[in-house]
Amino acid sequence: MSKPLTGKVALVTGGSRGLGAATVRLLAEQGADVAFTYVSSEKQAQAVVDEVHGKGAKAVAFQSDQADTSRAPALIDDVVAHFGGLDILVNNAAISVAGTVDDPDADTAALDRMHATNYLGVIAVIRAASRVLRAGGRIITVSSGLGSRVGAPGLADYSATKSGIERYTMGVARDLGPRNITANVVEAGLMEGGMQPPDPETLKALVSSLSLQRMGHPDEIAAAIAFLASPAASYVTGAVLDAHGGYNA
Repeated sequence: MSKPLTGKVALVTGGSRGLGAATVRLLAEQGADVAFTYVSSEKQAQAVVDEVHGKGAKAVAFQSDQADTSRAPALIDDVVAHFGGLDILVNNAAISVAGTVDDPDADTAALDRMHATNYLGVIAVIRAASRVLRAGGRIITVSSGLGSRVGAPGLADYSATKSGIERYTMGVARDLGPRNITANVVEAGLMEGGMQPPDPETLKALVSSLSLQRMGHPDEIAAAIAFLASPAASYVTGAVLDAHGGYNA
């Protein structure tokens, strides 16, 4: 397999399972040394590290809760101390909380935590990483089809976090372009083994709304992320790459 990322250091937030773990594996297979974060799933994180090491590549896991924005500078410092630099940042960590805006029993604490994780936490990591990203660096923010289209009730808050971070990433592309650092978004869709799925009837309706009429696999979305991290995407910045099976078609 070609290793276009040889010599690069990557950080993937939320890398112990699902899309994050698939991204860690693929970036490592393509030659990068990969750091990733997890919140509480230490055994899963160690399993990903062991798998990468078993293939002769390098990976390290750091426990870090993205909702605690004060942790971001220390996280970046830890990555640089371990691997000697940083070239690729993949903002993958996120949580999902649903509920209509007029729900009198809404769990506002959970909604606040989602906003802190999906929006403020991503911003904090980008700001901290921007201090040390080397020329030619890549920032890839994982969003959702819900960042550009709210397809069902109860998704206003989640959609807002994704839409907001997409616009923020566009601004990052402008700010860091003079340093030859690109910033792009991947809008991911329904994935096998992804976040907590909706009830079966809702899931069936969502799948039927997709052009491809099926859920995606984490490896398929990881491939889009790896493309934006690669030398082949050197002139792509401020872009949104849809990897959601035709949700917006």
